Amino acid sequence: MAVTFQTIDEFSQGQRLDNYLVKILKGVPKSHIYRVIRKGEVRVNKGRKKADYKLMQDDIVRIPPITVNEKKSVHVSDSLKKMLMEAIIYEDKGLLIINKPSGVAVHSGSGVDTGVIEALRSVYKEPIELVHRLDRATSGVLLIAKKRSVLKNLHEQLNKHEMEKRYTALVKGVWSKKRHTIDAPLYQNSRYTVVDSKGKHSVSHFQPLKNFSKGDFSASLVEVTIETGRTHQIRAHAKYAEHAIACDDKYGDKEFDRQVKFKGLKRLFLHAHQLTFTNPMTGEIQKASAPLSVELQDFLDKL
Repeated sequence: MAVTFQTIDEFSQGQRLDNYLVKILKGVPKSHIYRVIRKGEVRVNKGRKKADYKLMQDDIVRIPPITVNEKKSVHVSDSLKKMLMEAIIYEDKGLLIINKPSGVAVHSGSGVDTGVIEALRSVYKEPIELVHRLDRATSGVLLIAKKRSVLKNLHEQLNKHEMEKRYTALVKGVWSKKRHTIDAPLYQNSRYTVVDSKGKHSVSHFQPLKNFSKGDFSASLVEVTIETGRTHQIRAHAKYAEHAIACDDKYGDKEFDRQVKFKGLKRLFLHAHQLTFTNPMTGEIQKASAPLSVELQDFLDKL
C-alpha cells in the first residue's frame, strides 16, 4: 500500500482521528494505528496530530504505507438490492428508513457475508451508517444515516431515551389485557441474554391487544415498548415472563413453537412497527411506521 491522502467529508467530520483510521483501515491492529499516529507518520493538513484530534470537514489526512489484510470482495445479489430498495418507506437528504425483511442481517459477520448496510452501500456509493440494529429474524423499521451529523444526532436521541420504539409480537398463552412491565436486569453471556442480578438495567412494557384460544392452543398479540435497548431484550423478557415469542429459536417454548409452526408460521413473530423520533433534517417529530408483512398478517387472520 502506498501513501494515500483522504479528504474528510461531512459524514466523517467530528470523528476522532484514531476512530477514523480504525474504520477505514480494516484489518490493521489498533496497536499499529496508534503507533503510526504517535510517530507522526499520519499527518493532518501536513501537521502531526494526536489520536483524539477531532477531524474537520476538508481536512486532508496523510496515511502512510500500511499492510492491510484484504477481505475478499463481497458480491451483493441483485435480488437483495431490489428487495431492500423496495423496502424503503422514507428518504431525505440525511436519512433513509426501510422496513427490514425478516431473515436479512443488518450487517455482515457471524457467518453472514453481507447484510442490509453492505447491500445499500453498493447502491448508494456513499458512507451510509446504521443508526441502530434489529435482530436478523426481526422485521420492521430500521434507520440508516446518510450524514454523520444525522447519525450523531440520532445516537444522542437514543442515549437520552428520546426515541420511542414500538414492536408487535405474538406470544405464548393468554395474557390479561392490562399493561405488563418487566423490569429485570439482563446479562449477555456467550450465547444468550438472561435475567441476572449482575446484568444491565432493562425495562420492557407489554400491552396485550388480542387473545387467541382454541382447544389446547392459546396466544396473545401484544404491543411492546422498551425503555432500554439491550441485545435480545424483548425476547429475553418475554421468556422470563413465561410468554415466549412465537418461533423464537433461542428463547422460545418448544411446544408452543410446534403448534404455531403446524398452523403455518415460519418465522419469528416480532416486528418493529413504529419508531418515533425528531428528524435532524427538519427538526420535526416523525413517526416511521411499517405494516406487518403479508405472511404475518395472513397467519393472524387464520387464528
